[in-house]
Amino acid sequence: MDLFYIFLVLLVITRAFGELMERLKLPSLVGELIAGITLGAVLTGFPESFPTLSDISDNVVFAAITDLGMFFLMLYAGIELNPRKIVARAKASFFIAMGGMLLPIGLGILLGLAFIPESPLRFAQCLFLGTALAITAVPATVRILTDLGQLDTPIGETVVSAAVFDDVLSLILLAWLTGVLDAGSMADMGDLAVLSGNILVFFLVTAFIGLVVFPWGGRLLIHFKVHEIEMSAMLIGAFAFAVLAEILHLHFIVGAFVAGLFFDRNTIDEESYERLEQTVSAITFGFLGPIFFSSIGLEIDFSSVFDAPLFLALLILCAFLGKIVGAGLAARASGFSNKDSGSIGIAMSPRGAVELVIAGIALKAGLFATGGGVVPNLFSSVVVMAVVTTLVSPILLSRMFRSRPD
Repeated sequence: MDLFYIFLVLLVITRAFGELMERLKLPSLVGELIAGITLGAVLTGFPESFPTLSDISDNVVFAAITDLGMFFLMLYAGIELNPRKIVARAKASFFIAMGGMLLPIGLGILLGLAFIPESPLRFAQCLFLGTALAITAVPATVRILTDLGQLDTPIGETVVSAAVFDDVLSLILLAWLTGVLDAGSMADMGDLAVLSGNILVFFLVTAFIGLVVFPWGGRLLIHFKVHEIEMSAMLIGAFAFAVLAEILHLHFIVGAFVAGLFFDRNTIDEESYERLEQTVSAITFGFLGPIFFSSIGLEIDFSSVFDAPLFLALLILCAFLGKIVGAGLAARASGFSNKDSGSIGIAMSPRGAVELVIAGIALKAGLFATGGGVVPNLFSSVVVMAVVTTLVSPILLSRMFRSRPD
């Protein structure tokens, strides 16, 4: 009953705010984030009036539903994108991903050195900031491009491909960070070699299954009598890829995205594919997506706004500059126009769930327990940065696309 009540409230407010944003010619994602922020502010001010909603962060079922939201967003992105085009843009996408990671890492470490006082954990705290700034929130990027009708355009394909590379590269950063937190030193080359081997194994296995097993299995589906067997088959493949990703210590959203890529029009008949695509879209954008993005808004803590305003402002500035300049310059060097390069940099700017996961790991490891100055505000500052970049990026991007010539 409590979960149904939570879904009732979240769907009503996210749909209402989303509709308002659409009428203002902004992506509905902006409304979903604002809905979560507004609800979070109300719950902070009047926790005793809404006890069920106030305890939402401790609800493991709700957390699982938000994970499912990420899963379906990436699955939908894979279904929508043409794998041949993704491969064709792989070189530029990788270059953009590297540019969009190296500059933010450097800016984060420099910002940490400027504001974080000397302590035994200072190096780890600076590395945490660099890692948090380097990662792009792939589900948020997918949703923004979808809302703007740009997911299957050259810019959209390049951005999503770059964001996936970004996500894979971030695993190495996370290995470094956890190595620092666990041992007080960098993860050794052996750990990084194992992680790199896991990534290679994952893509080799999924490529074989996607290119050989999926088409073979698709031909067998016509002999089944079970209703909506195509949907079940696709989800079985996607969940299997997600499980494989987690076994190999990768993020499950990589598995969902790759499964969607390989489950294309050559896997099943055209009519079934169109129906499946519409079903996944309905589940994603009618239910799971709004729940996921409102949950990000709920995480925001405004304490850092008042306790460390200069640090927070510079953190947000570095978050945007790092991606817009780093990824944008790489895009320009890859042959994109100045305006398209700027659009790519902005589209790479949203942060979100992965930052919150990293911040949670750091918090549990006691990273913010030692040190003065802005250290007590590092966690809340990163959460605010993630929400602000995810909130502002679609507004900037929608203006960029509206100003482009037809």
